[in-house]
Amino acid sequence: MSSTPEHPGDGRIAVLASRVGADEKRLFDALDRRGVPFDHVDTRGQWFTAGRRPMPWTHVLNREIGQTRAAYAARCLAAAGVEVVNSADATEVCGDKWRTTLALEAAGLPTPRTALGLTPQAALDALDHIGYPALVKPLVGSWGRLVVRLPDRAAAEGVFEYVGALPGPQSHLGYVQELIDKPGRDIRAVVVGGELLGAVYRTGEFWRTNVALGARTRPCEASPEITKLSVEAASAVGADIAGVDLIEDRDGRLLVLEVNHRVEFSGFQSAFGDRVDVADRIVEHLRERAQR
Repeated sequence: MSSTPEHPGDGRIAVLASRVGADEKRLFDALDRRGVPFDHVDTRGQWFTAGRRPMPWTHVLNREIGQTRAAYAARCLAAAGVEVVNSADATEVCGDKWRTTLALEAAGLPTPRTALGLTPQAALDALDHIGYPALVKPLVGSWGRLVVRLPDRAAAEGVFEYVGALPGPQSHLGYVQELIDKPGRDIRAVVVGGELLGAVYRTGEFWRTNVALGARTRPCEASPEITKLSVEAASAVGADIAGVDLIEDRDGRLLVLEVNHRVEFSGFQSAFGDRVDVADRIVEHLRERAQR
């Protein structure tokens, strides 16, 4: 592997990130404050050889934004004997919406009615079963990008006609889900080391409530149900550090939408201020893992 710092054996932590945003800067500051030696590793310059090789880090915090690089980097580092947080398994499950849905369902957690069509036509048939309005989502993606609201069969046929013309077999799979009539908001909960740090409401002007799309955040009281669903959802996908997205239907029932392995917490942090320091809690978790 190239671009490897010369610090073997000193208990250093690597932070994988090809893009350094506000959250990564908070993590770097927290590591510095706690006196934890670390290296920022840009995955775009990394390569690995097969087999177990000495590494300069005992633990790695995987903050890589590219799903494919994040998953393969985690696999390569784990094969070399490095402990990666989140693990390669968790990264791969969380990075695929269908695999996440299967994990949540296997754990008995409530989720929206969801189906996977193996062809565009099969996805249309699945939508007839689920009913309209509905959503079609990319299997891999974040920030609400490429999520399309389908009000009826005619709209769905137009979308899947386009989908059928896309290159690549994965593009032809249709992940479809019922559209929950939510009260103009959803809930983002942050879980670290099996503990809920807190939850926020995300409120947007449209049906998508991603902070990346301009949604506003405010603290949400962490009820026993929110705590239970969030912790169990993180456990279901095997994530040490997770952003769990919950949604309420009009009857107040909570459903788990998805689990994010690379949780972005700027909106959460701005809502809680000094009451919760997410970056510091993540660093403390890494230190605890390193001491086991």
